Amino acid sequence: MITLILTTVGIIISTWITPNNKIWETSIFQISLTFLFSCFLYSSTNNIYWSHLSSLLVTDNISTPLIILSCWLIPVTLLASINSLSNSNSNSKRTFISFNFFILIALIITFSTTNLILFFIAFETTLIPTLLLISRWGMQKERIEASYYFVFYTLISSLPLLISLLIIYFSEYNTNLINVNWNPSNIISPSLTLFCILAFLVKVPIFTFHLWLPKAHVEAPIAGSMILAAILLKMGGYGFIRLHQFFWEPLSNNIAPLLIFYCCWGGVLTSLICITQTDLKSLIAYSSVSHMSFMIANLSTGTEWALKASIIIMIAHGIVSSALFALANIFYERSGSRTLLINRSLKAAIGLLPIFWLIFVSANLGLPPLPNAIGEILAFSSILSWSTLAFWPIALGVVLTSIFSLSIYQLLNSGWSHKWNMMNNNISEREYLMITLHLLPLISLIITPNLMT
Repeated sequence: MITLILTTVGIIISTWITPNNKIWETSIFQISLTFLFSCFLYSSTNNIYWSHLSSLLVTDNISTPLIILSCWLIPVTLLASINSLSNSNSNSKRTFISFNFFILIALIITFSTTNLILFFIAFETTLIPTLLLISRWGMQKERIEASYYFVFYTLISSLPLLISLLIIYFSEYNTNLINVNWNPSNIISPSLTLFCILAFLVKVPIFTFHLWLPKAHVEAPIAGSMILAAILLKMGGYGFIRLHQFFWEPLSNNIAPLLIFYCCWGGVLTSLICITQTDLKSLIAYSSVSHMSFMIANLSTGTEWALKASIIIMIAHGIVSSALFALANIFYERSGSRTLLINRSLKAAIGLLPIFWLIFVSANLGLPPLPNAIGEILAFSSILSWSTLAFWPIALGVVLTSIFSLSIYQLLNSGWSHKWNMMNNNISEREYLMITLHLLPLISLIITPNLMT
């Protein structure tokens, strides 16, 4: 784990001494090495117990897949950003690349630390480079407003979590995630528990806490959108899982029933919002809110199936949502618009793109044998075993997700097309490689689903 972090730090330094004409190639190649190092974590991780790599940084079957996902997708986000930053000066490119690498370091620490205080610091550290990516390299003037939303929601929701962690620390209780030797119900009330998990519910996010997400996605550069959707949202789910052991008793007795039904119906309402969207990136962002709402409802049941289902959903959704944003960016770079109707039938101009859209849209709606389907089947089974009353929001959510997912494919790949769609019609090797690098892990998870658990 220390090797991963030090390697990334070294790559940041290397980025600033690389010749101007080799910045992208060198940075992408070097950061790809972190993925190779992260693969060794999987072989050293026991499926039951923590694998100790240092006194503060450890891995297990929950953190390892998320670390590997982070190391896989960061190089892909740089690959997707080459065209959008082609007119920027060399210092701007180096700064942009460095911010992406800082995010990776913070993610590795967040997913591997055993100390709650360090977890919180790393959890919040991702805010700074992400904020700068949105505000500095966003496409529209509304990016400043989106940055304000992002900061406001994240900081306000994190304050109660910080207070509760400080209460634990100054009460001389153990803040180590491995050896929990105290009963949280002795010092943490149900109301404080709700405020503690609020930081993760906003980060995921669930319905009503989601207002920052569509704005951030729409205004962020392609790298920001891909990192947000694929990895940063999963930090909320990961934090919810980790603090589950601390807060499960007050959570299960008082809050879990309310949270399950709230998230289920919130997922339904978000799916309805998706159907009304005309902005492609906004639609994909709301789709993430819907999926993550059901994932939190599933986690709140507290079963073993729920834990496995949540890990599968987070990994599969991370790959698929990142791919959907990458595909949307290919359209945006050619049409200059995110509007669905303007991008309609661009497939007439762009060869194999409809096949990629079909695969990832099918994954988004949970079509077997894609890994999203496995995770959602386990999640829905866990929720229904808790209460059969959840059948109706689950059924509605499945139907509505199918409707808006198929609508994306139908609108973008059929019907009339504009004459300008025939311009700039060649997909570059870089773009094919970018989509293929999303497709490969998806195929790997179909063949060997045990990689996620």
